[in-house]
Amino acid sequence: MRYLPINAELFIQNRKKFAEKLKPGALAVFNSNDVMPTNGDGVMRFRQNSDLFYLCGIDQEDTILLLFPEAKSASHREILFIKETNERIKIWEGEKLSKDQARTISGIEKICWLSEFESIFKMLAVEAEYIYLNTNEHQRADTVVQTRDARFIEWCKSKYPLHKYERSAPVLQELRAVKSEEEIKLMRKAIEITGKAFERVLKFIKPGVYEFEIEAEITHEFIRNRSEGHAYAPIIASGARACILHYTENNQMCSEADMLLMDFGALYANYAADLTRCVPVNGHFNKRQREVYLAVLHIMDEAKKLLTPGRNLEQYHEQMVPVVQDALLSLGLLKKQDIENEPKDKPAYKKYFMHGLSHFLGLDVHDVGSKYFTFKKGMVFTCEPGIYIPEENMGIRLENNFLITDSIPEDLTAHIPLHPDDIEHKMNA
Repeated sequence: MRYLPINAELFIQNRKKFAEKLKPGALAVFNSNDVMPTNGDGVMRFRQNSDLFYLCGIDQEDTILLLFPEAKSASHREILFIKETNERIKIWEGEKLSKDQARTISGIEKICWLSEFESIFKMLAVEAEYIYLNTNEHQRADTVVQTRDARFIEWCKSKYPLHKYERSAPVLQELRAVKSEEEIKLMRKAIEITGKAFERVLKFIKPGVYEFEIEAEITHEFIRNRSEGHAYAPIIASGARACILHYTENNQMCSEADMLLMDFGALYANYAADLTRCVPVNGHFNKRQREVYLAVLHIMDEAKKLLTPGRNLEQYHEQMVPVVQDALLSLGLLKKQDIENEPKDKPAYKKYFMHGLSHFLGLDVHDVGSKYFTFKKGMVFTCEPGIYIPEENMGIRLENNFLITDSIPEDLTAHIPLHPDDIEHKMNA
């Protein structure tokens, strides 16, 4: 991996927290993600299953983690199964993790080859009353390809139909929502790299450059700073394309009069940053661009004050609606009667402000966590208001990353230029 070694204590503590949530007599199994094919004999770049990584730190395909806190033998309470290097793998791909390397990374003493899994699992299943199985239960997930976890669920239930089955996902959603100090350290690194990339492109952007050239500059800065690359498909959207919320073509020329929306974040040690900035392509905000930009910035300033312990995402979004409405009224995008006469299921403000203000951030850019979870110290959220005006060929979204503390939130992205005066200064220095 490009990233520097992570202290195994992080994964030891994560497993301990997970084990404490299991029912008595429970065994849990976690699978790595598949290596996905492209065409011919090609494959996509491997990305590890976030839950498995959270629990053991192994960033390699064909990995299984078995946790059985009450196993009769102490050596069976944590077992990691990894892929064994053979002569062909050694020549064509390079050696996979050794048992000693996997032990150092994960803090797990008992490391076995993957070929041993079925015989060991059969022996331990007899001891277990419950089997915890894992699936992707993210609210926005739409999984159309059968995953390794899904195949394992089918296999396990056919082999052991009389066991009691439980879901690991709700437990991990609760645990992963609150970040440890070590996790926050890794996220700070991802954000630091993201900030460097933004500073780089501020000096590069000018009329006539293509969106993909800007993406290339960002990618360059990511890779040279030990990032695995982009945490998600970057959005580099100039002019009217900024009103397409998930625009990723990034193939158009940036024009003199355009505002440019850039939504990108580095991935470091599988932890994501998520930043959005909007800049004038010519280096100077015109009056209307600055007016809309400052309205969005005002919404962010008000929203971040609410990222404090005691409320949840649903309450937070509800409290911010009047602020959003006032901003749209001040910009002349809405009239009071639009709000007074709006249908209950179609608020007027959503014509120009279509998405939510925040989401969980962590091992996934839209990290696991329920909108009903009460904000707690250690949670990390984005704050990303946006106003989109297709008739003016302009969309402005601003996004920072905030750590919930005991009092006011910490802006992890505070060092990255945000105010329009600072943007102009950096672009014209």
